[in-house]
Amino acid sequence: MKKVIISCAVTGAIHTPSMSPHLPVTPDEIANASVEAAEAGAAIIHLHARDPRTGKPTQDVDLFRQFLPVIKSRSDAVINLTTGGAPTMTIQERLRPALELKPEVASLNMGTMNFGLYEMLGRFKEFKHDWERPYLANSDDMVFKNTFRDIAYILESCSANNTRFEIECYDTSHLYTAAHFMDRKLLKAPIFIQTVFGLRGGIGAHAEDLMHMKRTADRLFGTDYVWSVLGAGRNQIPLASIAAAIGGNVRVGLEDSLWDGPGRLASSSAVQVRRIRQVIEALSLEVATPDDARQMLGLKGRDQVGF
Repeated sequence: MKKVIISCAVTGAIHTPSMSPHLPVTPDEIANASVEAAEAGAAIIHLHARDPRTGKPTQDVDLFRQFLPVIKSRSDAVINLTTGGAPTMTIQERLRPALELKPEVASLNMGTMNFGLYEMLGRFKEFKHDWERPYLANSDDMVFKNTFRDIAYILESCSANNTRFEIECYDTSHLYTAAHFMDRKLLKAPIFIQTVFGLRGGIGAHAEDLMHMKRTADRLFGTDYVWSVLGAGRNQIPLASIAAAIGGNVRVGLEDSLWDGPGRLASSSAVQVRRIRQVIEALSLEVATPDDARQMLGLKGRDQVGF
Protein backbone atom coordinates (compact mmCIF):
# COMPACT_ATOMS: atom_id res chain seq x y z
CA MET A 1 0.00 0.00 0.00
CA LYS A 2 1.27 3.49 -0.90
CA LYS A 3 2.48 5.42 2.17
CA VAL A 4 2.00 9.19 2.33
CA ILE A 5 4.30 11.42 4.38
CA ILE A 6 2.48 14.15 6.30
CA SER A 7 4.73 17.10 7.13
CA CYS A 8 3.44 19.68 9.58
CA ALA A 9 4.66 23.26 9.98
CA VAL A 10 3.42 24.42 13.37
CA THR A 11 4.55 28.05 13.25
CA GLY A 12 6.49 30.26 10.84
CA ALA A 13 7.21 33.70 9.45
CA ILE A 14 4.11 34.28 7.31
CA HIS A 15 1.46 34.88 9.96
CA THR A 16 1.69 37.21 12.95
CA PRO A 17 0.37 36.42 16.45
CA SER A 18 -2.60 38.75 16.13
CA MET A 19 -4.01 36.73 13.26
CA SER A 20 -4.87 33.71 15.40
CA PRO A 21 -4.85 33.02 19.15
CA HIS A 22 -3.91 29.43 18.28
CA LEU A 23 -0.55 30.23 16.65
CA PRO A 24 2.15 28.85 18.99
CA VAL A 25 4.68 31.44 20.11
CA THR A 26 6.52 30.37 23.28
CA PRO A 27 8.88 27.38 23.40
CA ASP A 28 6.36 25.41 25.47
CA GLU A 29 3.57 26.18 23.00
CA ILE A 30 5.74 25.18 20.04
CA ALA A 31 6.80 21.94 21.74
CA ASN A 32 3.24 21.00 22.67
CA ALA A 33 1.88 21.86 19.22
CA SER A 34 4.61 19.75 17.61
CA VAL A 35 3.97 16.71 19.80
CA GLU A 36 0.21 16.96 19.20
CA ALA A 37 0.79 17.10 15.44
CA ALA A 38 3.08 14.06 15.62
CA GLU A 39 0.50 12.15 17.64
CA ALA A 40 -2.11 13.05 15.02
CA GLY A 41 0.02 11.47 12.28
CA ALA A 42 2.68 13.95 11.12
CA ALA A 43 5.93 12.13 10.36
CA ILE A 44 7.91 15.37 9.88
CA ILE A 45 7.64 18.53 11.99
CA HIS A 46 8.91 21.72 10.34
CA LEU A 47 9.97 24.34 12.88
CA HIS A 48 10.64 28.04 13.23
CA ALA A 49 11.11 29.93 16.51
CA ARG A 50 9.48 33.12 17.77
CA ASP A 51 10.41 35.69 20.36
CA PRO A 52 8.23 34.59 23.30
CA ARG A 53 7.51 38.23 24.27
CA THR A 54 6.51 39.65 20.91
CA GLY A 55 5.93 36.63 18.66
CA LYS A 56 8.39 37.99 16.10
CA PRO A 57 10.22 35.36 14.03
CA THR A 58 13.75 34.73 15.31
CA GLN A 59 16.63 32.36 14.56
CA ASP A 60 17.98 32.53 18.12
CA VAL A 61 19.53 29.08 18.57
CA ASP A 62 19.00 29.22 22.34
CA LEU A 63 15.24 29.38 21.75
CA PHE A 64 15.37 26.34 19.47
CA ARG A 65 17.30 24.53 22.21
CA GLN A 66 14.37 25.13 24.57
CA PHE A 67 11.86 23.15 22.51
CA LEU A 68 13.79 20.70 20.31
CA PRO A 69 14.88 18.30 23.10
CA VAL A 70 11.32 18.31 24.45
CA ILE A 71 9.87 17.33 21.08
CA LYS A 72 12.55 14.67 20.62
CA SER A 73 11.87 13.17 24.06
CA ARG A 74 8.09 13.08 23.55
CA SER A 75 7.85 11.92 19.92
CA ASP A 76 9.72 10.03 17.21
CA ALA A 77 9.01 12.68 14.56
CA VAL A 78 11.62 13.79 12.05
CA ILE A 79 12.64 17.36 12.91
CA ASN A 80 12.96 19.79 10.00
CA LEU A 81 14.48 23.20 10.83
CA THR A 82 14.06 26.31 8.72
CA THR A 83 16.91 27.99 6.87
CA GLY A 84 14.35 30.49 5.58
CA GLY A 85 13.71 32.23 8.89
CA ALA A 86 12.14 35.45 7.67
CA PRO A 87 12.84 37.68 4.64
CA THR A 88 14.20 40.38 6.97
CA MET A 89 17.14 38.20 8.14
CA THR A 90 20.64 37.73 6.73
CA ILE A 91 21.66 34.35 5.37
CA GLN A 92 24.06 33.89 8.30
CA GLU A 93 21.18 34.41 10.76
CA ARG A 94 18.92 32.09 8.82
CA LEU A 95 21.46 29.27 8.70
CA ARG A 96 22.54 29.18 12.36
CA PRO A 97 19.94 26.75 13.80
CA ALA A 98 20.40 24.14 11.07
CA LEU A 99 24.18 24.49 11.11
CA GLU A 100 24.59 24.24 14.88
CA LEU A 101 21.78 21.80 15.73
CA LYS A 102 22.34 19.37 12.83
CA PRO A 103 18.74 18.21 12.23
CA GLU A 104 17.80 15.29 10.02
CA VAL A 105 16.12 17.74 7.61
CA ALA A 106 16.28 21.48 6.96
CA SER A 107 14.21 23.57 4.56
CA LEU A 108 15.88 25.37 1.66
CA ASN A 109 14.17 27.78 -0.74
CA MET A 110 15.43 27.40 -4.32
CA GLY A 111 15.57 31.04 -5.26
CA THR A 112 15.20 34.75 -4.64
CA MET A 113 11.59 35.90 -4.89
CA ASN A 114 9.11 38.64 -4.10
CA PHE A 115 7.26 37.69 -0.92
CA GLY A 116 4.05 39.67 -0.61
CA LEU A 117 2.12 39.46 2.66
CA TYR A 118 0.59 42.96 2.46
CA GLU A 119 -2.84 41.74 1.32
CA MET A 120 -3.38 40.31 4.79
CA LEU A 121 -3.87 43.89 6.00
CA GLY A 122 -7.25 43.79 4.27
CA ARG A 123 -8.33 40.87 6.45
CA PHE A 124 -6.72 41.69 9.80
CA LYS A 125 -7.21 45.15 11.30
CA GLU A 126 -6.00 45.01 14.91
CA PHE A 127 -2.49 44.05 16.01
CA LYS A 128 -1.03 43.39 19.45
CA HIS A 129 2.60 44.22 18.68
CA ASP A 130 4.24 47.23 17.04
CA TRP A 131 6.21 45.16 14.52
CA GLU A 132 3.26 43.33 12.93
CA ARG A 133 1.59 46.01 10.78
CA PRO A 134 4.85 47.39 9.27
CA TYR A 135 6.09 43.84 8.64
CA LEU A 136 3.04 43.14 6.52
CA ALA A 137 2.73 46.59 4.95
CA ASN A 138 6.36 46.73 3.83
CA SER A 139 6.18 43.33 2.17
CA ASP A 140 5.15 44.98 -1.11
CA ASP A 141 8.83 45.94 -1.28
CA MET A 142 10.15 42.74 0.32
CA VAL A 143 12.48 40.29 -1.40
CA PHE A 144 13.40 36.91 0.03
CA LYS A 145 17.03 36.55 -1.03
CA ASN A 146 18.49 33.15 -1.91
CA THR A 147 20.99 33.53 -4.73
CA PHE A 148 22.90 30.65 -6.30
CA ARG A 149 25.80 31.57 -4.01
CA ASP A 150 23.52 31.57 -0.96
CA ILE A 151 22.10 28.15 -1.80
CA ALA A 152 25.56 26.70 -2.36
CA TYR A 153 26.72 28.24 0.94
CA ILE A 154 23.90 26.54 2.85
CA LEU A 155 24.42 23.18 1.15
CA GLU A 156 28.18 23.22 1.60
CA SER A 157 27.98 24.45 5.21
CA CYS A 158 25.65 21.61 6.23
CA SER A 159 27.28 18.85 4.19
CA ALA A 160 29.40 17.54 7.08
CA ASN A 161 26.28 17.27 9.26
CA ASN A 162 24.56 14.90 6.80
CA THR A 163 21.44 17.05 7.04
CA ARG A 164 19.16 16.50 4.05
CA PHE A 165 16.89 19.21 2.68
CA GLU A 166 13.25 19.93 2.10
CA ILE A 167 13.73 21.70 -1.23
CA GLU A 168 11.04 24.39 -1.35
CA CYS A 169 10.02 25.27 -4.90
CA TYR A 170 7.65 28.19 -5.37
CA ASP A 171 7.77 28.13 -9.17
CA THR A 172 9.07 26.01 -12.05
CA SER A 173 12.35 27.97 -12.15
CA HIS A 174 13.08 26.63 -8.67
CA LEU A 175 12.80 23.07 -9.96
CA TYR A 176 15.41 23.86 -12.58
CA THR A 177 17.62 25.38 -9.88
CA ALA A 178 17.33 22.16 -7.84
CA ALA A 179 18.37 20.19 -10.95
CA HIS A 180 21.34 22.53 -11.35
CA PHE A 181 22.51 21.77 -7.81
CA MET A 182 22.11 18.06 -8.45
CA ASP A 183 24.36 18.50 -11.49
CA ARG A 184 26.87 20.24 -9.21
CA LYS A 185 26.70 17.26 -6.80
CA LEU A 186 25.58 19.50 -3.92
CA LEU A 187 22.20 17.75 -3.81
CA LYS A 188 22.05 13.97 -3.85
CA ALA A 189 19.10 11.71 -4.69
CA PRO A 190 16.53 11.16 -3.46
CA ILE A 191 15.76 14.85 -3.06
CA PHE A 192 12.68 15.92 -1.13
CA ILE A 193 10.80 18.46 -3.29
CA GLN A 194 8.17 20.57 -1.52
CA THR A 195 6.18 22.38 -4.21
CA VAL A 196 4.53 25.51 -2.76
CA PHE A 197 1.34 27.01 -4.17
CA GLY A 198 -0.70 30.15 -3.55
CA LEU A 199 1.76 32.60 -1.96
CA ARG A 200 1.97 36.04 -3.56
CA GLY A 201 5.21 36.05 -5.55
CA GLY A 202 5.13 32.34 -6.38
CA ILE A 203 3.08 30.08 -8.63
CA GLY A 204 -0.71 30.10 -8.29
CA ALA A 205 -2.93 27.52 -6.61
CA HIS A 206 -4.93 26.14 -9.53
CA ALA A 207 -4.92 22.39 -10.03
CA GLU A 208 -3.24 23.02 -13.41
CA ASP A 209 -0.39 24.78 -11.60
CA LEU A 210 0.07 21.71 -9.43
CA MET A 211 0.09 19.39 -12.43
CA HIS A 212 2.53 21.61 -14.32
CA MET A 213 4.97 21.48 -11.40
CA LYS A 214 4.55 17.71 -11.13
CA ARG A 215 5.15 17.16 -14.86
CA THR A 216 8.24 19.37 -14.76
CA ALA A 217 9.65 17.61 -11.71
CA ASP A 218 9.03 14.19 -13.27
CA ARG A 219 10.88 15.26 -16.39
CA LEU A 220 13.83 16.73 -14.46
CA PHE A 221 14.23 14.16 -11.69
CA GLY A 222 12.51 10.95 -12.79
CA THR A 223 12.58 8.57 -9.84
CA ASP A 224 15.26 10.57 -7.99
CA TYR A 225 12.86 12.66 -5.92
CA VAL A 226 10.12 12.44 -3.31
CA TRP A 227 7.30 14.87 -4.09
CA SER A 228 5.21 16.83 -1.58
CA VAL A 229 2.64 19.63 -1.88
CA LEU A 230 2.05 22.70 0.29
CA GLY A 231 -1.03 24.82 -0.43
CA ALA A 232 -1.18 28.20 1.32
CA GLY A 233 -4.29 29.47 3.07
CA ARG A 234 -7.60 28.08 1.86
CA ASN A 235 -5.71 25.98 -0.71
CA GLN A 236 -4.14 23.75 1.93
CA ILE A 237 -6.52 20.80 2.07
CA PRO A 238 -7.77 20.88 -1.58
CA LEU A 239 -4.26 20.79 -3.06
CA ALA A 240 -2.98 18.29 -0.50
CA SER A 241 -5.92 16.04 -1.37
CA ILE A 242 -5.08 16.19 -5.09
CA ALA A 243 -1.43 15.45 -4.33
CA ALA A 244 -2.27 12.43 -2.18
CA ALA A 245 -4.65 11.10 -4.83
CA ILE A 246 -1.98 11.14 -7.55
CA GLY A 247 0.90 9.71 -5.55
CA GLY A 248 2.37 12.67 -3.67
CA ASN A 249 3.02 13.58 -0.06
CA VAL A 250 1.55 16.53 1.82
CA ARG A 251 2.34 19.40 4.17
CA VAL A 252 -0.14 21.15 6.45
CA GLY A 253 0.11 23.30 9.59
CA LEU A 254 -0.53 26.77 10.94
CA GLU A 255 2.57 28.19 9.25
CA ASP A 256 0.90 27.65 5.90
CA SER A 257 -2.78 28.16 6.76
CA LEU A 258 -4.67 29.37 9.83
CA TRP A 259 -7.94 27.81 8.68
CA ASP A 260 -10.03 24.69 9.20
CA GLY A 261 -12.80 25.69 6.83
CA PRO A 262 -14.45 28.89 5.56
CA GLY A 263 -14.26 31.54 8.28
CA ARG A 264 -13.21 28.98 10.90
CA LEU A 265 -9.76 29.20 12.48
CA ALA A 266 -7.99 25.91 13.10
CA SER A 267 -7.50 25.39 16.82
CA SER A 268 -4.17 23.66 16.21
CA SER A 269 -1.93 22.21 13.52
CA ALA A 270 -2.97 18.78 14.79
CA VAL A 271 -6.52 19.53 13.62
CA GLN A 272 -5.22 20.04 10.09
CA VAL A 273 -3.12 16.86 10.30
CA ARG A 274 -6.17 14.87 11.33
CA ARG A 275 -8.21 16.38 8.50
CA ILE A 276 -5.72 15.46 5.78
CA ARG A 277 -5.21 12.07 7.41
CA GLN A 278 -8.92 11.41 6.91
CA VAL A 279 -8.52 12.20 3.23
CA ILE A 280 -5.47 9.96 2.87
CA GLU A 281 -7.14 7.02 4.56
CA ALA A 282 -10.36 7.55 2.59
CA LEU A 283 -8.22 7.13 -0.54
CA SER A 284 -7.14 3.70 0.79
CA LEU A 285 -3.63 4.99 1.38
CA GLU A 286 -1.48 4.61 4.47
CA VAL A 287 -0.02 7.44 6.56
CA ALA A 288 3.77 7.10 6.76
CA THR A 289 5.41 6.77 10.17
CA PRO A 290 8.53 8.76 11.05
CA ASP A 291 10.66 5.69 10.33
CA ASP A 292 8.92 5.24 6.98
CA ALA A 293 9.82 8.85 6.17
CA ARG A 294 13.42 8.26 7.23
CA GLN A 295 13.66 5.32 4.87
CA MET A 296 11.94 7.09 1.97
CA LEU A 297 14.15 10.18 2.28
CA GLY A 298 17.42 8.46 3.19
CA LEU A 299 17.81 10.30 6.51
CA LYS A 300 20.67 9.85 8.97
CA GLY A 301 18.48 9.03 11.99
CA ARG A 302 17.39 10.85 15.15
CA ASP A 303 20.49 9.73 17.08
CA GLN A 304 22.73 11.82 14.77
CA VAL A 305 21.23 15.25 15.50
CA GLY A 306 22.80 17.98 17.67
CA PHE A 307 20.06 18.37 20.27
